[in-house]
Amino acid sequence: MQRKDEKTLFLREMLGKTIRELRKSKTKLSCNKLANEFDIGNGNLNRIENGVVDCKVITLWKIAEALGMKPSEFIKLMEDKLGDKFTLIDE
Repeated sequence: MQRKDEKTLFLREMLGKTIRELRKSKTKLSCNKLANEFDIGNGNLNRIENGVVDCKVITLWKIAEALGMKPSEFIKLMEDKLGDKFTLIDE
């Protein structure tokens, strides 16, 4: 049980770091400006980038589009960063 929690926290942190990196490199917008321009809650985007909350699929979809990516491209990027051996479910 503890291992799953650690994996979830790690994924949450990696997701947030990746979003922050892409936001800075692709849009040059602050977190608040991106959130306002693309109808994403300011505080919510900030909490996602800081790895504090889980990201809903709908929010992730909006974020990917705001970053100029298809959601599937963003997920593929995350898969590549995490590696083939990363899973949330222990087998």
